[in-house]
Amino acid sequence: MSGQRVCVSDFEDEARKVLPKSVFDYYRSGADQQHTLTDNVAAFNRWHLLPRVLRDVSTVDMSVSVLGHRLSMPVCVAATAMQRMAHPEGETATARACRAVGTGMMLSSWATSTIEEVMSAMTSSAGGAVLWLQLYIYKDRELTLSLVRRAEEAGYKAIFVTVDTPYLGRRLDDMRNRFKLPSHLSMSNFTSASLAFSEGNYGDDSGLAVYVAKAIDPTLCWDDITWLKKHTHLPVIVKGILNGEDAVQAVNRGVSGILVSNHGARQLDGVPATLDVLEEVVKSVDGRCEVYMDGGVRRGTDVLKALALGAKAVFIGRPVLWGLSCQGEQGVTKVLELVKEELRLAMALSGCRSVSELSLQWLFRRRRESLRRHWTFLCHQLRSVHSLLRCSQQMFF
Repeated sequence: MSGQRVCVSDFEDEARKVLPKSVFDYYRSGADQQHTLTDNVAAFNRWHLLPRVLRDVSTVDMSVSVLGHRLSMPVCVAATAMQRMAHPEGETATARACRAVGTGMMLSSWATSTIEEVMSAMTSSAGGAVLWLQLYIYKDRELTLSLVRRAEEAGYKAIFVTVDTPYLGRRLDDMRNRFKLPSHLSMSNFTSASLAFSEGNYGDDSGLAVYVAKAIDPTLCWDDITWLKKHTHLPVIVKGILNGEDAVQAVNRGVSGILVSNHGARQLDGVPATLDVLEEVVKSVDGRCEVYMDGGVRRGTDVLKALALGAKAVFIGRPVLWGLSCQGEQGVTKVLELVKEELRLAMALSGCRSVSELSLQWLFRRRRESLRRHWTFLCHQLRSVHSLLRCSQQMFF
């Protein structure tokens, strides 16, 4: 047992020790050279908090309404696949933790627990929370709709449709590890071996890349958002928007929300950090639907910055997996409560008494790096001029 875990990185360090290498690599890694993976985290350091003082922060209200449901905080759990690789109880443990903390959870279509099992786990525990389903559009459209119907019948409150995965990104660690699910697990929402990701042989590539190429529909287009909305009474949220033009398209198709996401930097390396495009998406939407973000959120101050830039709520994925790997349900609860307490303290020290108060007035953009580069270039030019003058003096005198 390691020492006390006081931040998300402590849980990650512990998870690295307890998880098999291929599993840890699958959860942790991004696409190709992982530049976007690094930048998702670094983007938060490009913004500084601008506190207000003497504002009586003895009470800080972190509650927020997401799609009409009141949550204890604007931090929700993102869809992360195959959680029983991290802990035997997987998604059911995560659901109970969300219930205890009072926040929302997005269940991955690629879960190792069924839609019904996860809802049962959440409703059987004390507290208050809400479940949403993350959905891929399969080549088999009837199969796709069967997942939607099961979510409706089980009591899920929205569908988050992923739109950035016509093919799987190049995840080099998964290719090196020839990643596939352990033999005792499967994607539990599917019955056939091919769709349950439980076939024995996927060749020399990442098994998941082969799976996506076989199963997921790369012809997905905007008309399919209209198609999905016609087949469900649940709110539809588009997950994977990174620019204002696509945000307007989504709103025009009648979506209830947009999740600004680059898929945890796991699809196309070199795209912007989600925080860097959040403001553009919020302005383009202009209040016509709710906007959320994921990617790189590791501490309460990150949440505060995203909210000030216009996000209604943020979603965290990897931190939850690290908590689950370390201590199951208790570990997830600890991670969520840790981020919640960090947010409460950040809000109080910033002079913010409720989430509704947050705006760009609490932030300013850091210019230090660009100024430093400009100053370095200027100094280099001055040194060159100085050297030239010295040479001239030696020639003429």
